[in-house]
Amino acid sequence: MAQKILICDDQPIIHETLGVYLESEGFEHISAMDGAEALTLANSAKPDLILLDLMMPKVSGIEVCRQIRAESRVPIIMLTAKGEEIDRILGLELGADDYIVKPFEMLELLVRVEKVLERHQKGRE
Repeated sequence: MAQKILICDDQPIIHETLGVYLESEGFEHISAMDGAEALTLANSAKPDLILLDLMMPKVSGIEVCRQIRAESRVPIIMLTAKGEEIDRILGLELGADDYIVKPFEMLELLVRVEKVLERHQKGRE
């Protein structure tokens, strides 16, 4: 069964581009365009990994991460334009498993997704 990735970003082009690349690597994906939808899908769809933008409408990515971490250990990779050191530290301190600054290289992102999923799986064994 394909692993499911939840893409949380307010830019449609990110969803389209990531979706094509994730599917080409054998992943399923679902999309949330704002933080409230991200929280709903994180709870109902039970993704295997979440790609999360910090700057989301309705509920910020920071708050989404905080709420998800209160209930779940699902891997989270922050995928955001906020690249200052303090932003990266905050994202990791909140519980993100990795932090990638936009613009990013698609192949690097795919490798990071695979590695985070592998580490998470090993931690469950």
